[in-house]
Order: sequence, then structure tokens, then C-alpha cells
Amino acid sequence: MEIQTETPVKKPKRLTSVVWNHFERVRKAEACYAVCVHCQKKLSGSSNSGTTHLRNHLMRCLKRSNFDVSQILAAKRKRKDEPVTIATVGYDEVQRKDENVIPIAYHKFDQESKVDGTINLGSVKFDQERSRVDLARMIMLHDYPPSMVEHVGFKIFVKNLQPMFEVLTTGAIESDCLTIYAKERQKVFDVVRNLHGRISLAVGFWSSPENVDYLSLTANYIDDSWKLQRKILNFLTLDSSQTEDAISELLIKCLMDWDVDQKLFSLTLDDCFRYDNLAYRIKNWLAENRPVLDHGELFDIRCASHLVKSLLEDSMESIKNVIEKIRESVRFVKSSLATHGKFDEFAQQAGINTEKCLSLDNQMRWNSTYLMLESVLEYKSAFFLLQEHDASYTAYLSDEEWQRVGSVTSFIKLLVEVINVFSHSQSKYPTSNVFFPEICDVHIQLIDYCKNPDEFISSLATDMKIKFDKYWNKSGLGLAIAAILDPRFKMKLVEYYYKQIYDTEAPERIREVSEGISNLFNEYSVDLGGSVDDVAGKGGSGLIGTSNAAQDRLRGFDKFLNETSNQQSGGSDLDKYLEEPVFPRNYDFNILNWWKVHTPRYPILSTMVRDILGVPVSTLTADLAFSPGGRVIDNHLRSVDPDIRQALICGQDWLRMEPEDTNASGLSVVPLAIELT
Repeated sequence: MEIQTETPVKKPKRLTSVVWNHFERVRKAEACYAVCVHCQKKLSGSSNSGTTHLRNHLMRCLKRSNFDVSQILAAKRKRKDEPVTIATVGYDEVQRKDENVIPIAYHKFDQESKVDGTINLGSVKFDQERSRVDLARMIMLHDYPPSMVEHVGFKIFVKNLQPMFEVLTTGAIESDCLTIYAKERQKVFDVVRNLHGRISLAVGFWSSPENVDYLSLTANYIDDSWKLQRKILNFLTLDSSQTEDAISELLIKCLMDWDVDQKLFSLTLDDCFRYDNLAYRIKNWLAENRPVLDHGELFDIRCASHLVKSLLEDSMESIKNVIEKIRESVRFVKSSLATHGKFDEFAQQAGINTEKCLSLDNQMRWNSTYLMLESVLEYKSAFFLLQEHDASYTAYLSDEEWQRVGSVTSFIKLLVEVINVFSHSQSKYPTSNVFFPEICDVHIQLIDYCKNPDEFISSLATDMKIKFDKYWNKSGLGLAIAAILDPRFKMKLVEYYYKQIYDTEAPERIREVSEGISNLFNEYSVDLGGSVDDVAGKGGSGLIGTSNAAQDRLRGFDKFLNETSNQQSGGSDLDKYLEEPVFPRNYDFNILNWWKVHTPRYPILSTMVRDILGVPVSTLTADLAFSPGGRVIDNHLRSVDPDIRQALICGQDWLRMEPEDTNASGLSVVPLAIELT
């Protein structure tokens, strides 16, 4: 007789064991059977038989869907009698803090509503399209490879989690990512188009082990709320045959596609010593359509961290042989407990009292090498005693080598501290005002080292000074102006450093900086309406250079009118700002908040400040600055189509920076702290 024709048993009482979720109890004549719903095998189902044999069968049943009975039993033991609440939560909501979630409430599960371990949630319905969007956004946001959707483990997980979900192919999920990219790009386009101020662009160069080069273009600006923003606009794959001229044409096309050519304030390039022609061509192209502020003096900016990294690399290279001997010395001390103990005795005899411990460095991290050098120099006297009393120690340093490594390490210490300041300022992305004093300290140290009586040190410093001067000639004025616009410093900081750097030439150099910021302010004054009262009435929201000013033959008259009006009215925004006392220095000072509050007092100057403080003076993270290598693209991104690569990288940046809002799935997006260089 077929099992289907057998009459189900009318249960005299509720079957309390969760095992019965996988068996149907049927009666045949006077006997009771438990029929497995997975494989249809009949087992004894009488009340005297218990359920142990049923659990054992489930553990061996090949047709059940990876169901862990032990987990069911554990969940049954932990289940409580009070009502249970759940919430439908998207992938991006797991990071949300201090936010109330309105749950969907339901009472304790009824055994009769369960089939094969599933839970009936009543009105909650599965949405395939929503899940597709959520999956694509997850892949973009967390930098997962799109091909993960075809991994066996992922398919098993998704099918067990939601059997109704239609698992996608790699091509389908890439298509979804492109759709999200297009929608998010329009949002960024609208933000940039409606921005009242200017933007500055950072150009980053990437590489891969296959010798393919890439280029990223990132917009930097201060928004209407005085928050510093960064949004990546493009991630392009370069052809190996492309010259600087071809790359400049590519960048110009990107500027036109984003419609930001009229809003461009400056261009920051990674490398301090290359791409001069690239910056020159873009500046000339811009000048054909509108005047370039201050004759383009502030347009071509180079990465400060790249300069410091280059000097750090030169310093390490100059003593690389000594560094290797130091590594051998540390290995020797740590080679055995006996040797280490003997070395500690020598340290005590030499009167060395330090908390630093000897340790080998990570050779791919220059800050790690610096810590090794610093600790070894603390134990210099102990190494001398080790050399005298242990003939097996052969990696010792000569007096001259100790002297040179001490001098170079002193300079390396300054460079490491400078990079740390660039990377660990109060904000995630430091404004341009923080760089001037750090770069000036490096400048002063190089001048002193050039005068060192040790020819080795002076020669090294002279070579590095040549590099530094090339950077300083391009970016020094911009750094000084940014520092002046910090109310804690104003002109006083420029005067303080320039007297140390230029000595008798300091007054002339200070005058050049003063004229530079005055000329720039006058251009802003002309373009914003010519008078403080007019700009104040506009709320300071005018945009410089959006009109066809290049065709205006009376711009000279506007400048003359502005200058004479300022003289008659008793001074400009800039004059009032510079004449007032400096703001007290404190560690909690937020320059953007200060200017936001003082915008009504300095309407023209505050507009200029927004553009200057938004310039990306550094484009490298500390990890890149302390590493011999450059930016290397992730492995899974190298194998995808260039359009998909750009969509994934740009989409990740836009989604993580997205304010809390409603996305296509109806879920809130919470920004995550993911760094993309």
C-alpha cells in the first residue's frame, strides 16, 4: 500500500519535539509510523518508541538540506516563552549605532507553522529585486569580487538562507553594479554642479604587477556647511603608449564630462618631479576659456607627502649598508638567551637606562626601520662593550658609521614626525593650512645639514635640497597663503619661518607672499561684485569665473574701482582680518568652524578661504608614504573590464560617503570608515 493513502494519525496531544518537524506520523492498521518528509523512509512512530531513533535517522539522511539537528535542539532549549521580535535589516545597517529599529513582532513559533525548519513570518515577503540591489551594493561597498556570486560556498549559503533567491551570474551582478554606478554618478554630478565654491582635483597614479597603469581623479572641496569633502570622479586605465600630452587630453575630457572646468581651482599631482607638461597643458587649456587665478601661480600643486617620502627614501638609501650591519647586530644579540643576557649586562655597565627594546624592522616599512635605528643608537655603548668582549660578534660599526647613522637618523626622525602630522591631524583629510610649518621645518633642517662639516652629510643634504627646492618653487606660495588664512598664524608665521630660511632676503620674500595674497583677494573681490556690502547681500555664494570674464575688456576698471573703494571705505576684508590679533592656539581648534562663524564678517575673504583650504596638499596615506612602493590595484580588480573597474571603485567611494538617506531598497545607508587612497 502506498504511503500517501495511509491515514494521518490524529494526535491526541501536541508533539513537542522539534524532530517532528521532519516526520509525518501515520497509522497503518494498529501500527504507528513516522515517515521522513525528506526520503519517505518509515520508522517506528509509537509513543513508546521515543524520538532518539528519529534524530539518529536525520543525522544520516542524505536527502535533508544540510540541516543541523543539534542546532535545532539547542535552539529549542534556549527558546523562551515571551514574545519574540525580529527586524528586517539590510547589510548596511549592521554598522548603525544609537538608532531605534522598529521591529516586526510575532509570538512564539507554532510548531504547526513550520515545514523543513523554515519560519513563517506572516506578512514579510521576499523581494528578489531588492535583494539583487542589496547584493550589488554590498559588493561595491566592501570591495568584494563580483565573481563571488558563482562561488560554491556563497551559493550554498544563500540557498539555505533564502531558497527563493535566484543566484546571479557574474555578468548579471556586474550589470547591476553599472546601474548603481550610473544613479550614484548623477547624484555626485548634481552636487558638484550646484556647488557655490570651486573644486581642486587630485590626480593619483596606480600600477599593477602586469605593468598596467591607472589614473584616479578626485574632487576636493569645502561644501556650503564648511565640511571638507572628497569624491572620486574617475578611475581610468592607461595605455602604455600614452604620453603626458595624451594623458592631459584624457583629463580635459573628464573635466568636460563632469562640467567642472569652470570651477577648477588647482590640480595636485602625486609626483613632485614629473608631469610638468601635463599640468602646463591643462592650465593653458583653462586659460583659453577664463582667467586663471593669480596667473596660475596656485594652480600646479605637488603632493607634500611625496616630497617627504622621496627625502626619506634618499636618507635610507644613503646608509643602507650600515642598516644591514645593524640588522645583523640585532640578530646576533637575539640569537640566544646567553648572548642576550650578556648584552643586558653590558648595557647595565654602560649605565644605559631606556625603555626601548632591540627589535628587527619590517624592511618594507621605513617607520619600522627608523624605530630599529633609534633603539640601536640608545644601546651604542653596549655594542662597543660587546665588540670588545665577544670575538664572535663581527657586524660591529666603526666610529664613523655610528656618527653618520646618528646624523641621518636625526633627519629621518623629523621626516617620520612630519608624515605622522600629515596623517593624524584632527580631520580625516587635513586642510591645507597644516602643511606650511612642517615643510618649513624640513627646509630649515636641510639648510643646516648642507653646512655640516662631514662631507658625506653635506653632500647628501645638497642633493636632497635640489629636490626640495623644485617642490618649494611650485608649492611654497600656496602653502604660505593657506597658513596666513589660519587665524592662529596670519602673517606672523610666515615672518617667523622666512627669517630662518632666507636670513637677509627675508623682507623681500615676505613682501612677495603679501603681494600674492593681496592680488588673489583682489581677483575674488572683482569677480564677486567689487564691494563687501554687495557680497554680504548675496550671502557670499557667488562663483568666481563662471561668466565669460576673458571677453570683458573692463575687468581692469573693475579692479581699479575695487581698490579705490577699499581705500575710501577704510580697508578690505583681508585688511581687517590681518590687522586683528591672532587667535589663541589650542589643540581643539577647528579652522572650518571658525570661518563658518566668521563668514558674515569677512564675506569675500571667506569665499577665497573655502577654495584655498580645500586644496589637497597631500595625496598619500601614511602607509604609502612609509612604503618603498606606490599604489597597487587589488588583484580582483585587475581582471575585470575597465568600465566595471571604474564603477566598482567610484561606486565604493560614493556609497561609503553617502549621507544617511533612503536607497533603492528603502533602507538607510550608514557611511563606513573605508579608506581609498
